[in-house]
Amino acid sequence: MKKTDRNSLISFIVVILIGSGIALAGSQSGSSFFGIPLFASLVGLIFLIQWLAFIPAYLFQTEKFYDVTGSFTFIFVTIIAVVLNPIVDGRSILLSILVVIWALRLGSFLVLRVHKEGKDSRFDVIKPSFIRFLNAWTIQALWVTITSLAALIAINTTTRKELGVFALIGFIMWILGFVFEVVADTQKSRFRSNPKNKGKFINSGLWAHSRHPNYFGEIMLWIGIVVIALPILEGWLWVCLISPIFVTLLLTRVSGIPMLEKASDKKWSGQVDYEAYKENTPVLIPRL
Repeated sequence: MKKTDRNSLISFIVVILIGSGIALAGSQSGSSFFGIPLFASLVGLIFLIQWLAFIPAYLFQTEKFYDVTGSFTFIFVTIIAVVLNPIVDGRSILLSILVVIWALRLGSFLVLRVHKEGKDSRFDVIKPSFIRFLNAWTIQALWVTITSLAALIAINTTTRKELGVFALIGFIMWILGFVFEVVADTQKSRFRSNPKNKGKFINSGLWAHSRHPNYFGEIMLWIGIVVIALPILEGWLWVCLISPIFVTLLLTRVSGIPMLEKASDKKWSGQVDYEAYKENTPVLIPRL
C-alpha cells in the first residue's frame, strides 16, 4: 500500500472514531427513534449519504456533485431531525430554517461555480485512488456533522426553553454574517465576470475592508447558530461549541485562507498595488 493510501486509511479510521464520539455525546438528553438515539441516527445518516454518493462518483471518476451532496445533506438531515422529533419548539423551527436557507444558498452557488469551471482540480490526484477518494467523502461527512452540530443538538434535545435574548442576539449575528457572505460572494462573482478585470485581484466593496469577507460572514453566522442554542445546553451537549471553532480553524488554518493567500501571492506578489492591499487590509475581520 502506498504511503498516501495508508495515511488516508488512518485518516478514515480517525474520522469515524471522531464521528462516533460526537454521536454519543450529542445524544445526551435527546429524543429516540425506535429506541435508538435520534441524534446518533442523524450522524449515521450524514455519513451514509456521503458513502452512497461516493459510489457513482468513484465509478464515473467525477467530483462534480461532491459539494452539492454536502449542501443537500445539511438540508435533508435538518428536515429529518424536525420531522422525527416528537417535540418541536420555536428554537428548533428557527434553527432549521436558518440552516436550510444557508445550505440552499451554498448549494446553488456551488452548482453555478462547478458548471462554470467544469471541474475541481483538487480531486485530480485523489480520484483514481479508492481509499483517498472515499476518505474525502468521509471527511465531508464529518464537516457536515460538526458544522451543523449546535443546530442538530438544539433540535434533538428534550430540554425546551422559550426563545429569549440569546435567540435574538444569535439571529442578528446570523443575519449579519449571511448578508456579509452573500454580498461578498456576489461582488467577487461580478468582478470576475467582467473581462476588464481579467488578471486582476478584487479590492473593492467589502473586499476593500477584508481580504476574505465571505469567510468572516461564514464564521459569524455559525457563531450565531451556537448563541441561539446556548440556553438549552447542558452536560455533554456543550460539545457543540466546537462547531464555530471548527469552522474558524478550517477556514483560517486549513483549506480556506491559507490556500487562497498562497495562490494570490503566486499571481500578484511583487506588484505595488497588491502589496499595498495586503499591507493595509485585514486578512479576515473587516476594518470598518
